[in-house]
Amino acid sequence: MKNNRFISKSLFTLLFLAFATFMYAQTTITGVVTDAATGEAIIGANIIEKGTTNGTITDFDGNFVLTVAEGAVLEISYIGYKPVEAAAVDGMQVQLGEDTEMLEEVVVVGYGVVKKNDATGSVTAIKPDDMNKGLNVNAQEMMQGKIAGVVVTSNDGAPGTGANIRIRGGSSLSASNSPLIVIDGLAMDNNGIPGAANPLSMVNPNDIETFTVLKDASATAIYGSRASNGVIIITTKKGKAGSGPKVSYEGNVSMSNLINRMEVFTGDELRAYASTIGLSHDYMSKLGTANTDWQSEIYRAAISTDHNISITGGTKNMPYRASIGYTLGNGIIKNSQMQRVTGAVNLSPSFFDKHLNINFNVKGLYIYNSYPAGVVGSALSMDPTLPIKGGATNIYGEEYFSKADMDKFFGGYNQPTTGANYNDPGWPLTFDPNTTNNPVAALNQQSSIANSGSFVGNLEVDYQIHGFEDLRLHANFGADYSYGHQRYQNDPYGVAGHYYGWDGYDVKNKYNLQFNAYAQYYKDFTEAQHFDIMAGFELQHFYNDFYNEGNGIMPMTNNNEELRGKPYNYSESSFKTESRLMSFFGRANYIGWNQLMLTATVRADGSSRFAPDHRWGIFPSVALGWKIKETFLQDANWINDLKLRLGYGITGQQEINQGDYPYMAQYSISQDYAYYPVGGPNSELLDNTGTPMFDASGNPIYTTYRPNAYNADITWEKTTTYNAGLDFGFLNNRVTGSIDYYYRQTDDLLNVVPVAVGTNFRNKVISNVGSLTNQGAEFSINAVAVDKRNFKWDLGFNFTYNENKIIRLNTGEDETPIPTGGISNGTGNTIQRHAVGLPTSSFYVYETGMGTRENGEKYYYVVDRNEDGKITEDDQYYYHSPNAPITMGFQTKFQFYGFDLGISLRSNVGNYVYNDVLAGNLRYANPGEIYRNGFHNVMKSVYDTHYNKGMQSNKVYTSPDGTGSTFTDFFRLDYFVENASFVRIDNITLGYSFKADKVSGRAYVTVQNPCVFTPYSGLDPEVFGGIDNNIYPRSMTSLVGLSLQF
Repeated sequence: MKNNRFISKSLFTLLFLAFATFMYAQTTITGVVTDAATGEAIIGANIIEKGTTNGTITDFDGNFVLTVAEGAVLEISYIGYKPVEAAAVDGMQVQLGEDTEMLEEVVVVGYGVVKKNDATGSVTAIKPDDMNKGLNVNAQEMMQGKIAGVVVTSNDGAPGTGANIRIRGGSSLSASNSPLIVIDGLAMDNNGIPGAANPLSMVNPNDIETFTVLKDASATAIYGSRASNGVIIITTKKGKAGSGPKVSYEGNVSMSNLINRMEVFTGDELRAYASTIGLSHDYMSKLGTANTDWQSEIYRAAISTDHNISITGGTKNMPYRASIGYTLGNGIIKNSQMQRVTGAVNLSPSFFDKHLNINFNVKGLYIYNSYPAGVVGSALSMDPTLPIKGGATNIYGEEYFSKADMDKFFGGYNQPTTGANYNDPGWPLTFDPNTTNNPVAALNQQSSIANSGSFVGNLEVDYQIHGFEDLRLHANFGADYSYGHQRYQNDPYGVAGHYYGWDGYDVKNKYNLQFNAYAQYYKDFTEAQHFDIMAGFELQHFYNDFYNEGNGIMPMTNNNEELRGKPYNYSESSFKTESRLMSFFGRANYIGWNQLMLTATVRADGSSRFAPDHRWGIFPSVALGWKIKETFLQDANWINDLKLRLGYGITGQQEINQGDYPYMAQYSISQDYAYYPVGGPNSELLDNTGTPMFDASGNPIYTTYRPNAYNADITWEKTTTYNAGLDFGFLNNRVTGSIDYYYRQTDDLLNVVPVAVGTNFRNKVISNVGSLTNQGAEFSINAVAVDKRNFKWDLGFNFTYNENKIIRLNTGEDETPIPTGGISNGTGNTIQRHAVGLPTSSFYVYETGMGTRENGEKYYYVVDRNEDGKITEDDQYYYHSPNAPITMGFQTKFQFYGFDLGISLRSNVGNYVYNDVLAGNLRYANPGEIYRNGFHNVMKSVYDTHYNKGMQSNKVYTSPDGTGSTFTDFFRLDYFVENASFVRIDNITLGYSFKADKVSGRAYVTVQNPCVFTPYSGLDPEVFGGIDNNIYPRSMTSLVGLSLQF
């Protein structure tokens, strides 16, 4: 027992001494971290006790406090500086020096990376600015106005809407002009799915680390046939080896409000106007007593929210990052909504002393979209004297809309009617197709819901050969699986599906599989001579299948008992299509004396979209770089970088809008009534109920097929690019930028053109028809204007000038222009032409002349430009272009103690827009047009144009003296082509950064799209393609956000 007590006491003593020693070994230290060059404090530097997850960050004065074990070693790091290890002592002072390799900015290029200082092509890399951003639902919004030569135009103001992206202008007439999107090494398919407009919808903006834009052919030719329109490479965020787990939260709540709309007459104003123009009692009796603001009934203040959580860290050899995000975007039109859930995982382990590196990315996406019916136009033109529901009484106190009829046949909503022919005595009324549909009814009686999903993943393996480290082997397998299901439902009491209703859906599935592998050899022969060469191959397979089906239902009250309860107007269609791309590529780089750089690439692409004789294309490039600073200006300390770049290359285009098989004979179902009693199983003709049909003799009737036009001789569009650029950096790289001049010529343009009768199965066929050019200059500059301890001011500006011109059309001896640009007036009318010597889609119009009568009244006439004494099509001329020759972007950011203020603007100069909204509605100001089986409301801009400016649709004369015959094609006048140059404030952000115990963060408020300055009279000057017939307004968004790091 004594021995046991002795042992117990001894153990207790040892434990006490160990605990006391442990307590004694813990110590709290303080320190400060500063910039070695300037002595300024470094805010937010990471301080980690080596071998543990114990750490902190420096405060606004560079100070830190940390409790560590006795004898601990600290790891101090910050982006842009070389990391430092130092023994932990109280009062320590740590100076961090600039990491010159990091400052040279390693940027991602095709199949590899390169230091920006060694890049020979026109490459721009940007990181999303967390301190100066608005509500970024799609990734394309993060590039607007930020990169010279890149123009991003959103389709409209709908939540999650797609956008059109152009890099250095368009290089095609009818093929795709969109750039290639590469996400973590996977080249994406540009075709969207229901609910997801483009590939950039597939990635959460909060997961993006960098955008790299490849602009000239010396940078893009390595992608060959897909690179004529430039390349956007997106790299997502990754973890960091040897760092403890860090949790980040990014969230915001926003409100979108309508700040501009098309103003129309109120009910009182319409009644007063109808009385002024002297309408008859019969017409006046169709005016109600209401004052319905139809636009207010469809618009709303929309509340949206976005939340993202990520965890980032890494063991010694296993960096990791995982994130999940949720977005709820409500549109300013009622019933419009987008919900999105995203998830992403990245693992990037390394093995064998970093000889084997693996990068594994998985991204998942689910999107729910509710699309409202097209109600904006109806809200503008619907009679404001009519109430929404419940029948109507006219200005004489007489009922002219029966409440009982509206309740029975239209769900209670007021709708102009006419007699029905449904073979149903219980349904004697239907909607009047010559009148405006009730927009509120459409919102509530029509439904379009899309559910979409996507899986994007890739696995990269990079092996540096043991014992032969100059050689690397790299392989990448990637896949994109996407689906979209969109369901359409129309109420039988609504206009769109009256009596029968409608229930239908579209389903689209697609996948994109890619595998590439390459070997890369690096060799530094001396300290001043570097050479590397790369060769590889790639396979890519694109697959799409589509199916739709839908029908109404014959009501049980119909006189035809056999059809009661059966599908009505049943329809279905489907297609499957695929294409393949096989490629071989290579690149060689040489750097001599850290002054001269030479890069050459070549790629051979074989595309299944062309006939075997035209399937393969070769796309070479060569580029030269000269670091002038290292040659002549080594002693000029104020110059940090001065590099000349020269490049040449050829890229291709195989993104054809005519499908995957334009060179093959194809057949499609014949038109109605082209049926015969000859055929095989499963090809019987079905009636509206989906029942097989028979002829008078009882024989089945079969669907027949007709051949489509095809052209076995089409081949690649080829774009040849010349580029000269100068990169510069001054004053310790506080001022950096670049200047570029480029010339791009695209040959063998693809377009659908007329062909001689009898030479093909249709009168138009896809053909290689000509050439066009884009030439211009780009300038970008970024500067740190002030960099003090507690005050910093950054600013950036970019400027682009681009001149687009068609130089050849193979459309006949006279190079016949190609019509394009459809407008709303008439059927099949166009307002633009592709013509030699002019920009693509130039407006083709009549010149407007203006005269004044003796009484001071203004009038307009058509100018006889060829002076032949008559107005004919020969008097039309080319008038401006929808493409802005000048685009600019400007950003600035102030940081003062913990506060920050950021502003972003952008501008287009010289772009013109055809005001189709004004031209299409002008006739409704005429007294004889305002009533068409119901009153059509009048826009105030239309009223002003008609009465105050004198432009009247029925009084445009063919004679300069304002007499004689009038011109019926008034909508073709250049009067409606307006200067739509603009300056838009994209966003203004005010934030405050803070730090608490183990938590840091930032709170901010943002106003997005607060205003736009423009001479354009329409709703919004930013119109892609130059024809303004979309009146879904862009809203102003106010946002409150919070970022937290744990």
